[in-house]
Amino acid sequence: MVACAVAGAASTRPAKPNVVLLLTDDLGWQDVTCYDIDEPSPMETPNIDALAKKGVMFWQAYSPAPVCAPSRAAILTGQHPARIGMTAVSGGGPPHFWKPQAGRTSPWNRGDMPLAAVTVAEAMKAEGYATGHSGKWHLAPHPWYHGFDSSEQSRGVQGGMPNRLTGFATRDPKDPFRLDENGFPFDVPQDAAMKFLKEQADPSTGSGQASPFFLYYATWLVHAPISMKSEQLLQKYVKKLGVELKPEHRNTWRQGGQTNPFYCAMVEQLDYYMGQVFTYLETTDDPRWPGHKLIENTYIIFTSDNGGMENLPEHRFTENAPLDKGKISTKEGGTRVPLIITGPDIPAGVQTDVMANGLDFYPTILSWIGAGEPADTVFDGCDLSPLLTGDPTDPTLIRDARGKVRDTMMWHFPQMEGTSAIRIGDYKLRRSSSHGPQPLELYRLYRTENGKQIRVDIEERHNVAAELPEKADELEALRAALVAKMNGRYGYLNPDWPGGLDGKEKAPTILSHSLSGNRLEVVYQLNGAKIVYADLIYTLTGGGSRHEMWHRASMTLKGGDKAVMDLPEGTSHFFVNLVDENSFLVVYPKIDAPKLKEANQPFSVAAIFAGYPEPKQGAPVDVDRLYSQLARADGKTRVLLASDFEQGGLEALNVTEGVSIVDDVAGAGKRCIQLMEVEGLARDWMPLVSQNTPVPGEIKSGVYRFCFDVMLDKEAPGLLHVTLKQHHVSLASAEIGNGAIRAHSRTVSGLEPGTWYHVDISCKFGSMNDRLLTVAVTAFDGRSWIQNVPYSDVRFDRPETIQIIGLGPCGGTAHVDNLVVRVEGE
Repeated sequence: MVACAVAGAASTRPAKPNVVLLLTDDLGWQDVTCYDIDEPSPMETPNIDALAKKGVMFWQAYSPAPVCAPSRAAILTGQHPARIGMTAVSGGGPPHFWKPQAGRTSPWNRGDMPLAAVTVAEAMKAEGYATGHSGKWHLAPHPWYHGFDSSEQSRGVQGGMPNRLTGFATRDPKDPFRLDENGFPFDVPQDAAMKFLKEQADPSTGSGQASPFFLYYATWLVHAPISMKSEQLLQKYVKKLGVELKPEHRNTWRQGGQTNPFYCAMVEQLDYYMGQVFTYLETTDDPRWPGHKLIENTYIIFTSDNGGMENLPEHRFTENAPLDKGKISTKEGGTRVPLIITGPDIPAGVQTDVMANGLDFYPTILSWIGAGEPADTVFDGCDLSPLLTGDPTDPTLIRDARGKVRDTMMWHFPQMEGTSAIRIGDYKLRRSSSHGPQPLELYRLYRTENGKQIRVDIEERHNVAAELPEKADELEALRAALVAKMNGRYGYLNPDWPGGLDGKEKAPTILSHSLSGNRLEVVYQLNGAKIVYADLIYTLTGGGSRHEMWHRASMTLKGGDKAVMDLPEGTSHFFVNLVDENSFLVVYPKIDAPKLKEANQPFSVAAIFAGYPEPKQGAPVDVDRLYSQLARADGKTRVLLASDFEQGGLEALNVTEGVSIVDDVAGAGKRCIQLMEVEGLARDWMPLVSQNTPVPGEIKSGVYRFCFDVMLDKEAPGLLHVTLKQHHVSLASAEIGNGAIRAHSRTVSGLEPGTWYHVDISCKFGSMNDRLLTVAVTAFDGRSWIQNVPYSDVRFDRPETIQIIGLGPCGGTAHVDNLVVRVEGE
């Protein structure tokens, strides 16, 4: 059964192997031909099938979660979704009841992958690896902040079609989805993945030196929308399945099973793209190992982020049978996935029933590259390398950090389906993730005899909890302990629900709060139930836009009636959550979600305002001296624009109606420009000051600075947006007005109309680009603030245009003086 792959001359093989992680989207266990059991699958996946023959194929592999974002975060961090607080697709909002009388709600769900977690890409980068991402990311912040050198996130062919019965791709070179010689459409993520590989194989096209590489190719295929841009491929499956396309099929497919020709064609399209990756690795010379091909020193992991998505309303995609259900369920159909691993010293042609999980990839990769675990990192998966290079059919070769044989998998999904599940050996248990006693589902998936697993009920049809109550209780106790160990939360109950919920009268009451500097104290009253959690739910971006990210921090209970903590730095708004032992959630202040939604308002409108950042006090600004310094060029500094408006008018700038020169209001001297919102302006974005100030081509890297003085009128304050642009890519850098100066919704400083401020906006470009915008604000009296914030568009690099846009109410007025744009070369 085990046939060893040719390893080559191991003594000369480079110590750091390459790693290619291929994470498909919503690809079901029964969508790949080599996994086909029971009813035959119509989908053709010859390239993936061939890969399985070159390595180890896992029959019992699982995703960390039944939905995509938590699985992706878990794979990249090596930590269980429950541990990092990301258990659902969308997150980042404060816990609330969707209407005041709703009975239940989900716990807080993280909306961003924590920057404190060292991702597998960061760990590999520290070992000298070139790191590339292509395809779906579906996490925040962007890949560049998590260790990737490059990223291409376009949807490509998966972007959908207005009418999938017409408008197919052609062979026209100008067609963005132009067909290749085999009739398959061009795909931007696929092209980006191949370019990354080619750059590594030919160092002259990339960094100039050969490095080991890590490619994380997370395909958008085969996620909805379900469509096919190759008419030829679509018609192949129409004929094969014996179906007829009708007008209704432009956006629906109601027939069950694996009968959807659009979906089947998408799976084969995915297989074709995977084949291009495999072929390139197999046929391309390794620049670090002359005389050998890349594949000889490259590990490949092929898998899916969760089980197959069987359907949406009015649209059937695929069928995971014999597994029950699919994506969005902790049943087998939602979590069991294809997994194939190949690479140096891994035997070929092996099929194994050993359990594996996406959580295992990170520690396995570290083992492959000879790197230690990052400091203070807890891995919830296991190193698969002893299994892969030993006997891949021996489950005793997978051991946890304590040396114990791993026989357990756990899923916690308190949102949507609202379930939690555990598998230990042959048995699997599920229960509702609501608080308190819940009916248990116990299934015997297999029966192990003489070390061999015999299929019993992978369909999860027969709940044997009543027949085996002790086994059910045993698994439930272990499941609960694991969730608790990872600080997982369950659904919350509403104490204001008008229906009957036992214990709601015992929920605590929050009486008041006080802020002293940064110290928050909340006073509450116990009404019979003990408090289990006291949470601060806070945001750094409140008051700026509806796109707010809310975080959670634990408060300290004190004296039986208080909860205290220091607000995290940069907090703009916050709520307080108390959760009692009966799982009742008390939100302070209360959130009227329907009212906010109707008014199109963000949650911060209902939250407590934390105040503006505290300034540092310095010497008053010498305005003339500062302007003179900024407007002066030197050896590596170019001044692209400088005007104090004392001489001449607006000739040096492109301006619209509403912009004028005024006297006796200036920050220094006598003259400045005024932006005033007046009746009859032709566009919403007027008044506008705009100027092309591109970085000179000979300056490859450095710092771009846009500096100016600003004052909002005391009686009729305006609202300004300051924007840096590069071609069609905008970096909305600052908002000045509404009581504050903000950068990408993060508050930099308070703002008093009638007071002059010096604003310095800078960003690095070229090789220095760290994708952080620095906004420094100094009031003329010497108070100063500074904030570094991530770019709003990670494609932004070399600024070309500056804009100051007036967006305030009619009559709103702002004054700008001492305008400078400068480039400081590296």
